[in-house]
Amino acid sequence: MQGDSPNIKYGSMQRDYRRLFYSDEAVCLMVPITLAEGYGNLKAGTALAKNTSALTTGNKNKYIPYNPSAQTGAEDAPVRAYLRQGSTNSVDVHIGLIDSYKFKVGDDVIVDNSSLSGENLGAITAIDRTTYTDRAVVSATVAVSGTGYTTATFAYLAVEGCDDCVGILSKSVDTGTGVNAAGANAGMLLKNYVLYTAGLTNVDSAAIADLSLTALGQFTYK
Repeated sequence: MQGDSPNIKYGSMQRDYRRLFYSDEAVCLMVPITLAEGYGNLKAGTALAKNTSALTTGNKNKYIPYNPSAQTGAEDAPVRAYLRQGSTNSVDVHIGLIDSYKFKVGDDVIVDNSSLSGENLGAITAIDRTTYTDRAVVSATVAVSGTGYTTATFAYLAVEGCDDCVGILSKSVDTGTGVNAAGANAGMLLKNYVLYTAGLTNVDSAAIADLSLTALGQFTYK
């Protein structure tokens, strides 16, 4: 029954499939996947990554949006949770309250920005959503050591594994936001497809290399 679990979105958000597929969708190879909760509406054609956390208490092995290489603050990058204040020499990272539901205790996380190479903070040990009304405090295992992770450099927190593209989302889905986010069941394209490049989201040069894709005019194929 529609609505029993989050899945394909119908209505104004649903894309015309012809805007993504040039080839016959029925002949492409895809697999069913589970997307982690908290990333909101994800459009068909979105580049995907995989949570590679070590612990199973978080969202290990669930799929997440891929993190594009550009870091200007203008990217459509739902995997990122931008910092609400700079973080230096502390295991505590302040992010938006809504963004905090992208994470679970046990998830390995990274902090990155536009000027530094990024740091792995290890597993999340606690998420405080009660002390402040406008933000959450994510406590990690390893303290942030760099001094440049500030709001001015578009510093953000993200799940480990987000920088490696592993596939492309086949249909538009809603993973939810905030406390009621539930994730979504979806399909991920693997190969045997020709897609309209204009229908792709965050399939940048690094993602193209990760997936061994080929760009040809207005098409991208594998």
